[in-house]
Amino acid sequence: MKTVRIGNGQGFWGDNVDAPVELLRGGPLDYLGMDYLAEVTLSIMMRQKLRNPELGYATDFIDFIRRVLPELKERNVRVLTNAGGLNPKACREKIFEVARELGVSGVRVGVVEGDDLLGRLPGLLASGHSFDNMDTGEPLAPFAEKATSVNAYLGARPVVEALKKDALIVLCGRITDTALALAPMIHEFGFKEDDWNLLASGTIAGHILECGPQCTGGNFSRWWEVPDLWNVGYPVVEAREDGTFIVTKNAGTGGMVTTETVSEQLLYEMGNPEEYITPDVIADFSSIRLHQDGPDRVGVSGIEGRPRTPFLKVSASYLAGYKASGEITICGPRAVEKAQLSAEIVWKRLERSGVAFEEENRSTEILGVGACLPGLLEAPPEPPEVVLRLGVRDPDPARVERFGKEIAPLVTAGPPGVTGFAQGRPKPQKVVAYWPALLAREVVEDRLQISVEEC
Repeated sequence: MKTVRIGNGQGFWGDNVDAPVELLRGGPLDYLGMDYLAEVTLSIMMRQKLRNPELGYATDFIDFIRRVLPELKERNVRVLTNAGGLNPKACREKIFEVARELGVSGVRVGVVEGDDLLGRLPGLLASGHSFDNMDTGEPLAPFAEKATSVNAYLGARPVVEALKKDALIVLCGRITDTALALAPMIHEFGFKEDDWNLLASGTIAGHILECGPQCTGGNFSRWWEVPDLWNVGYPVVEAREDGTFIVTKNAGTGGMVTTETVSEQLLYEMGNPEEYITPDVIADFSSIRLHQDGPDRVGVSGIEGRPRTPFLKVSASYLAGYKASGEITICGPRAVEKAQLSAEIVWKRLERSGVAFEEENRSTEILGVGACLPGLLEAPPEPPEVVLRLGVRDPDPARVERFGKEIAPLVTAGPPGVTGFAQGRPKPQKVVAYWPALLAREVVEDRLQISVEEC
């Protein structure tokens, strides 16, 4: 039975920059997925693009291409990624520039466009698409002028179209993480648009891969059992045309692949396990069957799926004011009491200056006494030191800036034992709020553009 090896070398923008190189060079591979986009990453890319029209993509991806392009071309390992962000064509031009520098010709790069709806937003709102918030039911219109990104999640089909045109690299913007594994399976095995069980299988393979080493021992509950986590191997799926697959990693790497590590990743970001909704299919996670197929090999089978919905999910973001936070370390006897007094000093001094913050717009955390998981972990009765973290948010950046001037004075005007304030005054930062919505899929899919060019 035909088998295709699909790996994932990045779980987010900021992941281990050496991981995809090591994954590529550590064993046989047919496809390499690279996932860079979290829910609000595109708003960061938008700010970059506004400062420089040639940016708006994941620049780390270009560094990766510079390191491995000759190998990719020689071995014909095809790379699928959402690194294109808000400017996939600019990303492609940068790849071609690198190819010319390295003397590599014949590099075919595909671009998928059409997910970015920010420019279309006024017209879509005017035509009756309200983009109601999936959590609150509110319409987007009152926040539309502050929108920083509006992108629909695309499925695997446009990536498949680029692969059909012999693209070595396919650059996308907002696309489902799972599509990066499903697309090569559709392309290689010829899954049809209504092969719901097979499409669900590819989707679940993508879900297991999407966070990189979270299925090979990273972030694992029994972390002490994981060998050589410093050298954790990133995951590879050996996919078969009948929809079954093996989850594994390259030989000689750290970490481990067991039914437990894979199960934890399957639970990641999970709502209703019987209705995992993607643009391609609804996958039933309760149908999954796992078995240990040998050391660092987990077999996956029995997967069932149902027809896709008529909607695409839209991930939007908008400017929702400003925030700042600062930290100090407080040590010595009665450290917790001193931290509590320090916080009281800051809030009272701000109130006296006319810049009081309501309770819901300020935060006080004492790290070291269970603040990360309040009420779940027993705090030590008298810790030798704690970290006091204070934060505020407000529509007015001037008020937030004023807050930033009140933490440093604690060094001399607060209780004794204050240290660790070397990063300077906290500065106001923009708050980017997340807005999930649904949109009829034809509004997006009827205007998708897939282009493949060669250097």
